[in-house]
Amino acid sequence: MAQDALTDAAQGKVVVLTGAGVSAESGLATFRDAHGIWARYRIEDVATPEAFARDPVRVLEFYNLRRAQAAAEEVVPNDAHRALARLEREWMGEFLLVTQNVDDLHEQAGSGEALVHMHGELHRSRCQQCGTVVGGLGALSVEMACEACGAVGGMRPNVVWFGEMPVAMDRIHDALEACALFVSIGTSGNVYPAAGFVRAARAAGAYTLELNLEPSQGASSFHQTRQGPASTLVPSFVDALLAGELSL
Repeated sequence: MAQDALTDAAQGKVVVLTGAGVSAESGLATFRDAHGIWARYRIEDVATPEAFARDPVRVLEFYNLRRAQAAAEEVVPNDAHRALARLEREWMGEFLLVTQNVDDLHEQAGSGEALVHMHGELHRSRCQQCGTVVGGLGALSVEMACEACGAVGGMRPNVVWFGEMPVAMDRIHDALEACALFVSIGTSGNVYPAAGFVRAARAAGAYTLELNLEPSQGASSFHQTRQGPASTLVPSFVDALLAGELSL
């Protein structure tokens, strides 16, 4: 049934979810990387609204480090990012790319309007007082004033912290309910609401495929799983899908 839907490009809506495993191949640390930035901080101390209210200096220090890491010269899109940008350009049906990653590697690879950063964007900043979102501010500090409202001390990374609502959930759920194929790439399967997307897609009748370095926590919920590096699996998947040769 899913194969029939996909061969009719006008009806073959594809939703792709990407996670930290995709960015890791470009040199960015994951939550569980023993040698990365996260290893030096507790999530509760740097990635919640309460942490920012309690110790904004520490929180901003952490995100300034993450921003500097993401902007390093050697951190560039890999073949998985480029393949997904190609899929957006060439797929004749509807397409939505949802990423849990806050870096801009998908954009650098060429992804455009079909991209949703459900956990926000690291390279943009938001004023807690007036909600203005801006880019290009560089390192944030508690002395920084909002250019829009003038408030001092409220500039924060434009990322979704634990306990906050992810971005564009209505758009994502609408896409999941209408898709013929749902693909999860490089995710651990233990962070909600993204971990529940596979069940929502299956309930709507979609075929579900996981591409991951190792089986995720939710691997049993997928129709099919494939193990290997995203930079290898994703280009092969995109080639097969665009050629109408995807084996489901």
